[in-house]
This record gives sequence, C-alpha cells and structure tokens, in this order.
Amino acid sequence: MFDPNVQVRQNLKDIEPYKPGLSDEQLRKELGNRPLVKLNSNENTLGPSPLALRAMERELPRLHLYPDGGSDLVKVAVAKHHHVQPEQVFVGNGSDDIIKLLSETFLDEGDEIVTPFPTFSQYTFGAQVMKATVKLAPLRADFTYDVEALLAAVTERTKLLYLCTPNNPTGTVLKQVEFDHLMEHLPDHVLVIVDMAYDNYATDPERFQFNTGVLRHSNVCLLYTFSKLYGLAGLRVGYAIGHPEVFAYVHRVREPFNVNRIAQVGAVAALSDAEHVKRSQELVQASRRQYETLRESGMHVVPSEANFALIEVGDGKRVFEALRKQAILVRTGFVGLESYVRVSFGTEAENEACIAALREVVAHA
Repeated sequence: MFDPNVQVRQNLKDIEPYKPGLSDEQLRKELGNRPLVKLNSNENTLGPSPLALRAMERELPRLHLYPDGGSDLVKVAVAKHHHVQPEQVFVGNGSDDIIKLLSETFLDEGDEIVTPFPTFSQYTFGAQVMKATVKLAPLRADFTYDVEALLAAVTERTKLLYLCTPNNPTGTVLKQVEFDHLMEHLPDHVLVIVDMAYDNYATDPERFQFNTGVLRHSNVCLLYTFSKLYGLAGLRVGYAIGHPEVFAYVHRVREPFNVNRIAQVGAVAALSDAEHVKRSQELVQASRRQYETLRESGMHVVPSEANFALIEVGDGKRVFEALRKQAILVRTGFVGLESYVRVSFGTEAENEACIAALREVVAHA
C-alpha cells in the first residue's frame, strides 16, 4: 500500500497550512440566515470596482479562449499606472502566488529569509516549502519597525528579506528614512521584497512610498494586489515591480496561464476606476475614526494605516467567540498577539455594530 506519510517530502510535515478567515458561506451554514457582519479578511466592504464588473461581463463570451499567458495587458496597464516599463512588472495569481514563486526561484535548502514579527504568514510558508530557515526580527513594543533588528538578522545565507508596509496584522508602516537606512547597510546579495498590499489606504507622509527612484536598487521588489482597494479578492490578481532580470528567472517557475482571462480584464478596468478608489479610501479613513473611540472604553487600538485595526481586548479567543455568536466575524489567533483581535473595516453601520459588541463583551470579561 502506498503510504504518503513515508513518501512525502519530510519538511512538509512541519508546515501548517494557511488558515484563512472563515468565509461568509461557512458562517451562514453555522448561524443560519442571520445577517452577517464579516470583518475578518481585510476585504473591501464596498465590493468590486463597478468598472471591473462591466468589463468582465463583456469578456464572458470569450471564456473558451486561453488567457494571455504573460498577462501583457495587465503589465502594460500597471506600468503606465506606476510610470515604469512593462518589463519591470510581473503579474501573478494574487501576491501570494508571487511570494511562493520568489521562494521557488531563489531559495535552496539551508538558505535564510528574514521577516519582521509579527507579519503576514505567507512569507514563512514559502521558505518552509523550500526547506529554508526563517529568521524573525521582532517589531518594537509599539509594533513599529526595528530596522537594526532586521539588519542584525541578516547573514551570508540570507537570500530574501520581507517588509510589509502597512504591516499585516498591525497596520503600522515602515518610514522612508528607515527604508533608506536599511538599503544603505544591507548586503547586496539580499533581495528585499516590500509588500505594499495596503499602502493605497495609508496617509502617513513619512512612510515609505514607491517612486521610480526605488528601482535604482536592483535588489528591491515591490508587491501589490487587486484584492483590497479594488475589491477583487475573489479573482486573485497581484503584481510585482522590480528588476527585469529578477523576473526573467521567476518566469521559469511560473505556471503557464497563471492569471485567468476574466481576472486580467477586471484588473485593468479596476486600475482606471478613480471613483471607486476614492470612495474606498474615504470609507477607511472614516472607519479609523470610528474604531479610535474604543480607546474611551480602555481598549488599546494600534494606530493603523491599513483597512483594519488591531485591538487589544484581553483574551482574543474569548472575544472572537463571543462576537461570532452575534454573527460578527473578526480575526484572532496571531502568534504573539493572543490578547488582540484584528477587525477589518466595514460600512459605517457594520463598524458601529462591531464597536458596540466589543464594548459589551470586553466590559463583561
């Protein structure tokens, strides 16, 4: 009898599969037809870009045709949007896909990656698949970046260094001066991957921001996604901006047709939807002000530049379960953040419902 426990690559036994937030379908099955307040996955509560929806509907009759294998339509649109060249753009099946592809491209067994802690778990996942070592550089007590800790973690074996700004799940940002200091002192053999998934929501003028001057560093790669601001999480489209020679090798491990036809068309249309972008950004800024009122109830709300807030509530798991019984879904269980919940911003009414429930549950702890 074939025994997968024996034949499987042994390092896979040490990998915990990614656990996404519960879907609305799962919660409806559990709670029946009660109205749901789903604030657990950093999704855009306004929904998809209307321009993207119309473009995708027009494309449906052509689903019998394969998509453009290199996503050139998206590359050109993204390049124009960021004022770079198309060959400086790589398109993936979500930024998660690109993270894994970068790991497969650059990591050998025994190599190292450096990530802040806590941060997005997929950086670690990609390294574990390739049997690389993960070195964690803790954030400061206020969850801001400690660049000296990142530099201290780098060795001759370090291949990749990840930065998430605004950071998930803390919402805190890397400052421009911190990025400059890091690049000045970082060895050239390290590829720096800056995950900008939430930067479209950020307003801090001192934060690291992309400009074409960043690309003077051939060892910098920036990640973006259409899942958040543009409301296209269900399509799975992400892209990277970086050096063409880097992407020439990443293409060697990329699956053919990795981004489907509808997703490509929707992404291009969403980029031009200025009205949807404006509404989404304004709603997030208003939501931040709503959740800051929880400080009046004694809760610590980490200052966030993203579309979510990390809130200290005492026992995160207990609060999560109490809210879940009220059909309000948030996120908890981040390693090292057991006393916190992360709440994605919703509509004004959804936010108020969650805030009221949080006050009640924490007060009766």
